[in-house]
Amino acid sequence: MIRYEQKNLHPWINDDVLKALQPQVESACELLASRKGPGGDFIGWYDPSKVVPAAELDAIKEASKRIQDQSELLVTVGIGGSYLGARAVLEGLPWDEASENGVDIDFAGHHMSARDTEMLLDHLDDYEVSINVISKSGTTTEPAIAFRLLKAYMEDRYGKDEAKNRIYATTDAKKGALRKLATEEGYATFVIPDDVGGRFSVLSPVGLLPIAAAGFDIDALLAGAMDSFKTYGASTDVLTNDCLRYAASRVALYRQGKAIEILSTFEPAFHYLIEWWKQLNGESEGKNRSGLFPAGCEFSTDLHSMGQWIQEGQRNAFETFLIEEKPSASVVVPDTGDDLDGLAYLAGRELSEINLEAWKGVSLAHYDGGMPNSSLIVESMTTRTMGELIHFFERATGISCYLQGVNPFDQPGVEAYKANMFALLGKPGFEAQAQALRARL
Repeated sequence: MIRYEQKNLHPWINDDVLKALQPQVESACELLASRKGPGGDFIGWYDPSKVVPAAELDAIKEASKRIQDQSELLVTVGIGGSYLGARAVLEGLPWDEASENGVDIDFAGHHMSARDTEMLLDHLDDYEVSINVISKSGTTTEPAIAFRLLKAYMEDRYGKDEAKNRIYATTDAKKGALRKLATEEGYATFVIPDDVGGRFSVLSPVGLLPIAAAGFDIDALLAGAMDSFKTYGASTDVLTNDCLRYAASRVALYRQGKAIEILSTFEPAFHYLIEWWKQLNGESEGKNRSGLFPAGCEFSTDLHSMGQWIQEGQRNAFETFLIEEKPSASVVVPDTGDDLDGLAYLAGRELSEINLEAWKGVSLAHYDGGMPNSSLIVESMTTRTMGELIHFFERATGISCYLQGVNPFDQPGVEAYKANMFALLGKPGFEAQAQALRARL
């Protein structure tokens, strides 16, 4: 269901360039499949059939039905991979893919904005509400603050006993503050696998519970991921395996000085899919003062803001288009009986067809301007296709990182901001650091 076209990468990338990377690609594939590479303890996402035990998958489905019966809205509390993957799926799929029983999903815990939080709390009064709090530790500042507020809201509104029945915790199997609280309070709980990191966790209970509650078929999502696992795991030939061709091409371009990858789309619904992709790659690759910088654009909107830079700015980037070829939506440009706007030649044509022609024109214009570009094309974005695309990107990220000699599955740099934030907020144990920081402010 995924087709990778790269004719607009010539002359930067050709078969000879890719063939030269073949030994490195084979080594990267072996490191990933064997779990013997750096970060091998966090490759539990690799085989989608083994991420969630059958009994827990059944429990997720049962919980999603319970949420649908008791609520109109589920607030998912998490940050980073604990919410981006689910949001990418929920907003990237057409709603005719969801059942009529699905609930609305709101997100909290990925910021500390008083304005946004106040608006959310006011908004909840209009709905029957359930909460899904997602955190391996339960102590990550942003979601922990949000959950404190939401837990108090739920207990004040429903009473402590009923609130317990409306709160679902996705957390560590045995340890952590959230696991302890969930056990004490009697919340329904689901397990974040020890060998699956946050940005790779969308096909685990982290993403599956809110996706199922929204009415989407998580069996189809996982089946799509298995399609990807089988298709792109069947060969290590960099010329015929589209996932490996994409991973190797992006690394080869980086080695030629193309330090930025722009994932561009003509579908606004893919906004959070791009945001998830940015985390997946930025947090995985950006180490040792190296790695591609992942950026995103949404066209046609960004053609009127970023288009000038892409066309004529620095030539230190390349572009990957994410395209849906045959969307399920049907909108026809009307015939108004005149041509005042100069668009009579488009009357009677599908808007999706016009959008595709815009992509083709833009890709050629950017190529002519010296911007290498390729395209990842899905025929139609269905729940199954989404699962395939997620796993495609996860595999490509792992391969890309091993080609660059970095651990794809750690994120030591994100601890720096946390330490400074803790110090400035007065967290016990950070007094000396706080004094040093305030002297610099």
